[in-house]
Amino acid sequence: MNHDGYYLAGFWIRFWAYLVDLIVIGSITRLVVNPVFKLLDISLSEGSMFAPISILTSIVFYGYFVLMTKYFSQTIGKMVFGIKVIDLKGRKPSWGTIIFRELIGRFISTTIFILYVVVAFTNKKQGIHDLFADTAVVQEKKQLEFKPAL
Repeated sequence: MNHDGYYLAGFWIRFWAYLVDLIVIGSITRLVVNPVFKLLDISLSEGSMFAPISILTSIVFYGYFVLMTKYFSQTIGKMVFGIKVIDLKGRKPSWGTIIFRELIGRFISTTIFILYVVVAFTNKKQGIHDLFADTAVVQEKKQLEFKPAL
């Protein structure tokens, strides 16, 4: 399948990219956020979802996806697997599209985790967050066009 000359990225490659991203986010949290909390003598216990560590971890999580997708059209996980996010017109998504895709769509997808599986069943391999934002995840390299020699 393709979209504007791109191969669409399916469920499994996106799944593995997401796992790499979770490792990156966990590493950032443990190497940067946790030491700052310990230095400032702030508790790292997550007694509630409104605990300072929970709030800052959420900011790191969503900030990572928003900023990486906006500036590079891909996160580190997507870079590792050679995939990127485009809008349905084949362009780099705008700030509004990225924020809508990453904040609203990812919140819904992480709240009801099974919705990530939607990628496997849509024609354009779109997750719920892609459907909301009119985006798709594609392989970085475009298909080669075949032009017969004349």
